Amino acid sequence: MKDTVVLQSALTCPSCGHRKEETMPTDQCVFFYTCENCHVTLRPEPGDCCVFCSYGTVKCPPVQAGKSCC
Repeated sequence: MKDTVVLQSALTCPSCGHRKEETMPTDQCVFFYTCENCHVTLRPEPGDCCVFCSYGTVKCPPVQAGKSCC
């Protein structure tokens, strides 16, 4: 199990490539995220629990800690 959980992750939109640094919540999953550039709504890819696991530079806090996500 990892001791330090990183809360910052850069989400990259698969449609337009726009990238934005976001702070991940520790108490909920983020199932939907709207790209501020092209306004596409991102959803987790099959097998992932949240948009950070699919499109972020860092997986969500529960996954980092070795637990199942939300």
